Amino acid sequence: MTILNLADQSPFTTKDGSTIRSILDRTNAPVQNQSLAEARVPAGAATQRHYHRLAEEFYFILEGRGQMEIDGESRSVGSGDAILIPPGAWHTIRADAAQPLRFLCCCAPPYAHDDTFFE
Repeated sequence: MTILNLADQSPFTTKDGSTIRSILDRTNAPVQNQSLAEARVPAGAATQRHYHRLAEEFYFILEGRGQMEIDGESRSVGSGDAILIPPGAWHTIRADAAQPLRFLCCCAPPYAHDDTFFE
């Protein structure tokens, strides 16, 4: 049985500029097909627009409000929203100026720096 606590995970910065803490992934558990992380974007900041060739992602907004852009379509997002990001879709998320965004990010296959591509 594998049980890990978010508070015990060290944060790091991904290639897109968000700060994440891996909750379960290949680096800390016997994970095969997915990863789960908590991501944070500071108030007024955004991730660098990018895509993943292999990974399908889900974002689940825990706190804050912002703008999600996927392949040129933008929508407001906030606490309780779940977002599907298909493989190959260009995307970025921006936190509103008033508060940071905190969300869960699930990737299948697991997140990898070498599966992150920029313009």
